Amino acid sequence: MEKRKVGSLLMVYLMTGLLVGQSQAAFKECYETCFIICYITPGTTLGSCAAKCLKDCIFPPKLHTLSLQDTEYFCKLGCATSLCTNLSSKDNPAGEKVEGCVNSCSKSCSKD
Repeated sequence: MEKRKVGSLLMVYLMTGLLVGQSQAAFKECYETCFIICYITPGTTLGSCAAKCLKDCIFPPKLHTLSLQDTEYFCKLGCATSLCTNLSSKDNPAGEKVEGCVNSCSKSCSKD
């Protein structure tokens, strides 16, 4: 019961912060917020939350309609899913570490 109260309070705090804060959050804030909210949802796992939040934060909402020609984004998601999902724990989403990992994927997948 105590976990549910803390989780609810945390979710209200995070959602308020999102509404009051920047209109477009940086990856780290997006990932940490998404991960915490996902993980307190019953029936979810660390791995499923990490993968879901990587997808949601790597692909901004306007990019959810990517075509198959947008290979750089898919490369980045595949790389991040395989290399970065294990960095988060139930006690620490490790947003900074995950962001660094995702950025390294960006370099690997860039067309340069």
